[in-house]
Formats: sequence, C-alpha cells, structure tokens
Amino acid sequence: MKTQNNQQNMQSKHNQNNQNNSHAQHNEDGVLRLDGDETRPGDPTQELLNALGTTISPDLLVEALTHRSFSHEHPGTRNYERLEFLGDAVLELVSTETLFSAHPDMTEGQLAKMRAKAVSEWALSAVAREKLHVGAYILLGRGEMEQGGNNKDSILCDIVEALIGATFVEHGIDEARRVVHRLIDDTLAEVLTEGPALDWKTSLTVKAHDMGLEDPEYRMAVSGPEYAPVFEARAVLAHKDGDEVLGVGSGSSKRKAQLAAAEIAWHALDARK
Repeated sequence: MKTQNNQQNMQSKHNQNNQNNSHAQHNEDGVLRLDGDETRPGDPTQELLNALGTTISPDLLVEALTHRSFSHEHPGTRNYERLEFLGDAVLELVSTETLFSAHPDMTEGQLAKMRAKAVSEWALSAVAREKLHVGAYILLGRGEMEQGGNNKDSILCDIVEALIGATFVEHGIDEARRVVHRLIDDTLAEVLTEGPALDWKTSLTVKAHDMGLEDPEYRMAVSGPEYAPVFEARAVLAHKDGDEVLGVGSGSSKRKAQLAAAEIAWHALDARK
C-alpha cells in the first residue's frame, strides 16, 4: 500500500505541474509529465493509447512506462518489470497460437524460430518506435536519460511487453490478444521470408559445418550498472594458430548479445564464398 500511495503521489504531483500543458515534456528529473487523471483527445497520453488500440488507467499506465532506473532514484516507485514479465507470457501465448493455427504444416522447430524472431528485441523495439512512438513517454532516471535510454532497443522492447501486460491486467486476455495482433501480425507475416535471420545462431553453425569448420564458440563479457547490464558476445572460431573472431554483438541479455554476434559472423562467413 505504501508503494502504491507513493507512486500515486508522484503522479499527482506531475499532473498538477502540467494541468495547462497538452504536450509531453520532461522536467529536470527527466520525468514525462502526463496530463490529468482522465485523458482527453489530443493529449500525449491519448495519442499513445490510440496507437496501442486500448485504454489503460493512469496509475497502471505510469507503472508500465516507469524504468527501473527511475524507481531506483525514487524509492517506493513501481517500475514496469512485473508487467513486462506478464506481458512477455501473453505475447508468447498469442504469437504461438497464431502461428500454430496459420501454419499447420510447419514443424515445431520452424514455428519456434518464427516466434522467436517475431517477438525479438529487434522486432518489438521497431514496434515501439514506428507504431507506438513511445520513447518520449518513458520515465527514466537521470543517468539512463543522459545515455539515451528512451531509444535503447532493450528498453523499448520491455515497454511494449509491459503495455501488453497492463492491457491484460486491465481488460483480460481477449483485449490483450487483440492488442498483440494489432502490434505484431505484420511482423509474423514478414518472418516467413526471413531465411537464416529466423535463428542466426543455428544458421551460423550450419554454415560453418557446410564450410568444413568447427562449431563457433561465444566468449562473453558484461559491463554497465547492475540495474542495466550490457552483455558483449564474440563469435569465435578456434584454429590451431589461434582464435578467429567472426563477429561481435551486444545486448541486454546473454542470448541477445550472442544472436547479434552470430548475425555478423554469418555474413562474414557468407562473404567468403
């Protein structure tokens, strides 16, 4: 209850500061000031919800847009991580049932690759930028804001999942399913033509085998603050005279970094033909 009251007080303060302003602005703390408790046509909150295609109550919307760096600087403030966790599960369910029904002749492996690409960080960050234009609404801590956090793929991806989670909390699975279809159906259609991009790690291993090479290995490193680690992966081929680095990639998780490195490495080997 204390956490909820703190966040409501914080939101109330921002609303009072912005009652006469119909545009999104950041104050000195990097906090987006949202218009009053009830959205109205033309205000920034309504524009976001129109793009999402649903309604979300102000408190829940603020939570879905609050990054951990902001709650770290403002103890007691809820961030989007729980909603992201929920939204990720909803997104996987809806994308799975869609692919399963639409492609009855595909194998489990093919379906899994298509789903992974359609709900990847790359795909969801594109949804955040191109469909929702959500970057200006994200509540960031001072340091994360200075580092351009509202344009980071990892954060934009998380926000999309959190908004889906918030929709589920507010309206249930049917409305959440409708929002997911609105956001990713065109991406699901596109991945049918992706070829090796459906799974860069598997595609890299297959290409290496076709060229008579050993399995690529991934050497990992991690940097950045605890609340926002950055993983770096090096896709390496082991040779008698030393290791050969084929590609280097980074991401907000080990898997995302490895996929980024594998993509670069695949193109490096493909160019040798």
